Amino acid sequence: MRGAVLQAVYSSLWRLATPFLLWRIWRRARREPVYGVHPAQRFGFYGSGRHAPARGGFRAAPVWVHAVSLGETRAAQPLVRALLDRGLPVLLTHMTATGRTEGARLFEQDIVQGRLRQVWLPYDMPGAVHRFYRYFAPRCGLLVETEVWPNLVAGARRYAVPIALVSARLSASSARKTMRVASLARRTYGRLDAVLAQTRADAERLRQVGARDPQVVGNLKFDLQLPYDLMQAGAAWRQRLGRPVIAWASTREGEEESILAALRDMPRTKGGQAPLAVLIPRHPQRFDEVAAMVLASGLSMRRRSSMPGMPFGPIDPDAAVLLGDSLGEMPFYYTGADVAIVGGSFAPLGGQNLIEAAACGVPVIVGPHTFNFAQASEDAIEAGAALRADSAQAAWRLALELIDDSDRRAGMRAAAGRFSATHTGATQRVMRAVGPWLG
Repeated sequence: MRGAVLQAVYSSLWRLATPFLLWRIWRRARREPVYGVHPAQRFGFYGSGRHAPARGGFRAAPVWVHAVSLGETRAAQPLVRALLDRGLPVLLTHMTATGRTEGARLFEQDIVQGRLRQVWLPYDMPGAVHRFYRYFAPRCGLLVETEVWPNLVAGARRYAVPIALVSARLSASSARKTMRVASLARRTYGRLDAVLAQTRADAERLRQVGARDPQVVGNLKFDLQLPYDLMQAGAAWRQRLGRPVIAWASTREGEEESILAALRDMPRTKGGQAPLAVLIPRHPQRFDEVAAMVLASGLSMRRRSSMPGMPFGPIDPDAAVLLGDSLGEMPFYYTGADVAIVGGSFAPLGGQNLIEAAACGVPVIVGPHTFNFAQASEDAIEAGAALRADSAQAAWRLALELIDDSDRRAGMRAAAGRFSATHTGATQRVMRAVGPWLG
């Protein structure tokens, strides 16, 4: 009973927030124009009244896959591809501009052919959720990693749409926050028809917040098919460059200051080499901000956006930093690097995905804060594919040491390949688990 009351209060708060949400869309669209497209979709308006097409214009009921942002969209790629290869139409929803942009890039031809459609997931208001299910009538819903919303899950039950949380993860800190509203959490997670977790630890935490019989299937990110052309171009660029390359990948706010300080304090290896630091911010809206920080630090810089085409043009001989202000090119950066330092882990932000770096065969360094990818990080370290440093300065020093030690780098590259190969298969396990819903 208490869960139902909390859900009613929760829904009322969403309704009261509507003016703020409209203002937020407008404000974010000024920085990210894609965020402002089709704003009515965020309130569940996808068609025009009684003349709206059945199943949202699909010939058959679509499989709905929700990938909230950039990381989840990339993680969903092998699953979406498996569904499309089976001949199933796919409805792909997002909440962020980066997720929608990446989805459009990954599935461009499928969108053109009408096999996949992208829309915004509506805000978690009862009316908006009702319009979403009524308009698209999906045959099932697959929520990637973490996206569990009370009204969304309740709406799935009302419309008899089986729903699963796939490649599911829940950190210890997120579990504690979720249990602050334990009755609502148990009511919501308990209504999921399937919970397919990344690890045993994730499954146990999901059980604690109310999930029924969570199963361990692994992490979809291990099944990513990396673009060979980007990887080949990255290797060719590195060879032509003639300098060591250290990639700082997916950096987050609050990390770049210490990274730039490390670059200034330790510009060369003990062998006298001056590596090129490729600095790749996690969020595109921060590209200009980070560029300004690099210039203010006094370090020389080139921007990827000023070097169109693939592979890159020549880098100034004395450039200290290449700003990776592009989307969809991470395999290029990783394959072109001698060492990759994965950001989001040098501030208490939980870390970013190191799996893609390992799949590219590059030695990886992570910081102390990897709770969002705890199992993958620990497994990679145990396998010898990754190392941990307690600060950005220590990570840069360790990367310089690896540049000087080619045998150790070669060993880590080999370990990265083995680590990636032994963790594949999550896509097939998810497809088997939801197979009865697919028809």
